Amino acid sequence: MSRDPVPIGRRVAYLRVRRRLSQQSFADRLGKSKSWVDKVERGVRSLERLSTIREIAAVLRVDPAALLGRDVQPAEVAERSEGVARIRAALSAYPMAFGRQADRAVMPPDRLAREVRHAWTTYQHARYPRLVELLPTVLTEVHRAHGQHPEAGRTAVVEMDRVTAAVLVKLGEGSLAWLAADRAMSAAAGDRVLLACAAVQLGEVLRGSARAGPVMLAAASQIAAGTPEALSLRGSLLLQAALIAARAGDDRTAGRLLDEAAELGDQVGDGHDHYRTAFGPAAVEVARAAVAVELGDGPEAVARHEKAIGRDGWRWLPVEHRAAHLIDAARAYLRTDDPANAARVLVRAERIAPAEISHRPAARDVVAQVARHSAAPATVTQLAINLGVL
Repeated sequence: MSRDPVPIGRRVAYLRVRRRLSQQSFADRLGKSKSWVDKVERGVRSLERLSTIREIAAVLRVDPAALLGRDVQPAEVAERSEGVARIRAALSAYPMAFGRQADRAVMPPDRLAREVRHAWTTYQHARYPRLVELLPTVLTEVHRAHGQHPEAGRTAVVEMDRVTAAVLVKLGEGSLAWLAADRAMSAAAGDRVLLACAAVQLGEVLRGSARAGPVMLAAASQIAAGTPEALSLRGSLLLQAALIAARAGDDRTAGRLLDEAAELGDQVGDGHDHYRTAFGPAAVEVARAAVAVELGDGPEAVARHEKAIGRDGWRWLPVEHRAAHLIDAARAYLRTDDPANAARVLVRAERIAPAEISHRPAARDVVAQVARHSAAPATVTQLAINLGVL
């Protein structure tokens, strides 16, 4: 993929400052003049000779690739690819359908329930590398239990396929996420509540498909209002439908759905996590910001972001939810030509949920966009270099 890289001179300046070298001391170590260093860093003088680049890299104690902006695949990227391959294998296996492993005892229901809860907790704390490591084994076990005891194991398989779809969306594995969400929908068939739960993740997977909106609304209509749990499911589906409408450019529908969800959110209140939705007034406000970003309205998105983080309910949202919102906020600040605040929220997101930045391709792209801005602060430049996106 072609990119607009940060000028090499700017990288030199940043890395020199990080090494606590003045332009004069840096020039002395290179055997150059201070004026030569200044011109390089300002982009007035180009660096074309590889031998010179290597000399600069040696003084700065970095790999020449860090100066050239070449893609360097961090170890975690390779590990993530291997983990996704194992998840794909687990999702693609149907041992029970052919009578294989039938002689093996399935995991007891209480143990399965604990494993499912642990998987969701790991996801909501944005510990994606750990979750990717856990998923293949747990997926295999819940599908085996479902194969032997379809009714007893149905909730566990739906919930595991949901969390699998959720983390695969984070990792940018759309096709595989769709497979997990589709399997959750199939397993949930006949149970309105489970079907609505599965539909929440299907909405995340199919965010870019306008056809998914009616599916969200149909699932919401099947849930009888009354309990906070039911209201949370309906509200979450309305939020998904609003985000799908916004992606399609339908601001009127998105606004109407957000208002409907807000009414439900007020009834539920903040600080709950019914059906792993974290639905409530704070979640609705966060969704309003995301919708504004999708519609290209930077000022509105920034205003909604600042309102959202000022709510008491903000701190009750899962770590994953808050970090994901901060990335949306960075996109909003970029739309208002405010790289300083975009960098600030990205650094904050990385601090509370490192994997949300390092393991999510969409987040890495935002970091690169902010770092390439001519007025980007050094904090985001350092983050971008550490991620290997500059």
